[in-house]
Amino acid sequence: MDVLRPQIIRIGDRCYRKNPTLDRDFNALEEEEYEESTIQCDSWNDETCDTFNIEETDRGYQTSVNLPSAFFKHIIGRKGETKRRLEIETKTQIRIPREGVEGEIVITGPERKGVVSAKTRIDVIVDSVRRKEPFTHFLSLPVNSQPIRERFLEFQEDVLRKCDSDRGIDPTIFQKPEKLHLTIGTLALLNKHEIQQALDTLEDCKQSLIEPILRGEPLTVRVQGLEYMNDDPSSVDVLYAKIQAGEQAERLQILADRLVDRFSTTGLMQQEYSRVKLHLTVMNTLMRRDPTSIPGERPPEGKRGYKERESFDAMNVMKNFELYDFGNYTVNSLHLSQRHGAGKDGYYVCAGSVSLP
Repeated sequence: MDVLRPQIIRIGDRCYRKNPTLDRDFNALEEEEYEESTIQCDSWNDETCDTFNIEETDRGYQTSVNLPSAFFKHIIGRKGETKRRLEIETKTQIRIPREGVEGEIVITGPERKGVVSAKTRIDVIVDSVRRKEPFTHFLSLPVNSQPIRERFLEFQEDVLRKCDSDRGIDPTIFQKPEKLHLTIGTLALLNKHEIQQALDTLEDCKQSLIEPILRGEPLTVRVQGLEYMNDDPSSVDVLYAKIQAGEQAERLQILADRLVDRFSTTGLMQQEYSRVKLHLTVMNTLMRRDPTSIPGERPPEGKRGYKERESFDAMNVMKNFELYDFGNYTVNSLHLSQRHGAGKDGYYVCAGSVSLP
């Protein structure tokens, strides 16, 4: 680890530095030591880390953590080692529901700071594991009005006519016109409680973010020009349409950035960059094998059996269509979309949405 540029983990509205862990090799999968993380946090002072409810009881202090059962094995660790160490180091007792049962993790201890420490350390373990989970949902802004879809289909037809002999270019790598969208951020929601938490946050954002930023005025942007996501146009995986700069684009950028800020405080979304890259994916090699893939998505970290995707040569596409104009679009809704499948309108399945002016 570069000590001058350590990995940063966000939990709620706080940042922690992640320390490296020892590499261990176990022969069998069931003997796997789940990744554990430690963080630096002012000697676990509850005045700096305590952002959750702690109840005082006859025997000391108590707090609960509502997590999907998928995280329990990581908190328990191999043969219970992680849980045991947490309890010893924080002088607490951690009660975890049995395998396969959903429920709350309950932390009790004689000292308040010990309960705070145990809860914070569990949060870090969960954050580390969640980063490796495949996305289940994503915040999206549909950009699929009839005029936009017609221009996209014209673009697809023209590209296939002029560039069909170029390496890797075929109909399977084009986005479906009904699914054209801007991705704001991705989420791994592992049970109904987390989905509801995301929906509640989305609804809260309508009043606390969307309405103050847009002030009842429509948000209309121009989709024009093409760009690719690497430095070699002859070997491209994702080609996207750009949002043209201007006052409206800046309002959209502010809205997108603040939405990610808000959702990252819930722990359900990872904030990887300071600004959201606003782009409308039109061609993506992931779609060769999975038409429901989210453009720009990376495979889960450490996923076994992942095959290198086949790129395509975009040199002629850029030469002929670099300034292609897809037209204006008035953004009218924000969706919590499911990763796989499609609704009756052809767009991604909608878990919930809010309207924009």
